[in-house]
Amino acid sequence: MNGEPSRRMAEERDAADPLAGLRDRFVIAEPDLIYLDGNSLGRLPAATPDHLARVVRQEWGTDLVRSWSTWIDWGRRLGDTLAAHVLGARPGEVVVSDSTSVNLYKLAAAALDARPGRRTILVDAEEFPTDRYLLQGLAEQRGLTLRTLPSDLDEGLTVTDVRDALDGDVALVVLSAVSYRSGSLLDLGAVTAAAREAGAYVLWDLSHAAGSVPVELAANGVDLAVGCTYKYLNGGPGAPAFLYVRRELQGGLRQPIQGWFGQRDQFRMGPRYEPAPDVDRFLVGTPPILSLAALEPALAVFAEAGIDRLRAKGMALGELMVDLADAWLTPLGFTLASPRDPRRRGSHVSLAHPDALRISRALISEAGVVGDFRTPDRLRLGPAPLYTRFVDVWDALDRLRDLVARGVHEQLPVASPRVT
Repeated sequence: MNGEPSRRMAEERDAADPLAGLRDRFVIAEPDLIYLDGNSLGRLPAATPDHLARVVRQEWGTDLVRSWSTWIDWGRRLGDTLAAHVLGARPGEVVVSDSTSVNLYKLAAAALDARPGRRTILVDAEEFPTDRYLLQGLAEQRGLTLRTLPSDLDEGLTVTDVRDALDGDVALVVLSAVSYRSGSLLDLGAVTAAAREAGAYVLWDLSHAAGSVPVELAANGVDLAVGCTYKYLNGGPGAPAFLYVRRELQGGLRQPIQGWFGQRDQFRMGPRYEPAPDVDRFLVGTPPILSLAALEPALAVFAEAGIDRLRAKGMALGELMVDLADAWLTPLGFTLASPRDPRRRGSHVSLAHPDALRISRALISEAGVVGDFRTPDRLRLGPAPLYTRFVDVWDALDRLRDLVARGVHEQLPVASPRVT
């Protein structure tokens, strides 16, 4: 960008933004608060409270157990909505169920069972902790080797890094499409193709990608994926996660948690477990209906927005943030801790600073800007293109500059809170 971006320029970009009207579809309870943590918890859709109230009062309160004739298929129906408008998958390839951690365990175990004789699991050394912990447990239980791939903390892995680590002993590769810390973006198609050529499965974690970048699972030939719905998808705190299994693999994979929702002819209550013939075999137990209900109005917005338009705006918001950080924050000791090329980055940006934890806390409490902190010294800022404006980014970086220049953060204790 030529010259330092002005606030007027940001206002003009908001005026021309084709997605600007979607901000009104969300609850903005504190107009002066700048929310840049949509990559951790998305805002509340304005339609969700009334939708939940109807489900509670009518479907639960009045219709009672009769509502199960509708509820029973919600995981599949919402999965198809995700497939069509967010994930680029085919009908019958996505279900909403359980948590990301549980879904990752199910698909990882199924993939390992389908590659007998192979003894190695590959994972990014900087992968999200729950993924690494689950894989550590699986490897220990099965006597397998969990091999970590060293990756640059800011730039992430490359396709070459993964390709060079593949050999005939690798059964499974687990990677995030967008790194939780730096926002670095991996090429799903190229990595999947390299692993398939080596005879391994790739299980993708889409938690920081779904709803912010096009993943096009079918077009990229992806076999397996999981992800959460409470970040860019705005399903609410602890909202159920999703899993994806390519149609051609569904009949050949068997998940380890044999619950009755994954049973063929579920209500025959048969004596032995016989998995359903389709993606339903990856379900487990009775789903949390109220949490599923909260997801429905959130996903409705994506059909209107379009993932390509969201990606274009997300890249533009990130570019503005990087430009302002270069101009204003570099002299204050900040460095960019995300890929500079917007095509290599998801929708959040990380900035490194030796005192990032206190800065993050002061930014929230003293400046009304909500981001978060990630170890070792990263301030993570996640504008969500559905409701974040360009002036929000400009004002947030301006407040951040002023706060650090005045040393406001230095008045806070060094001790780390439980939630950062």
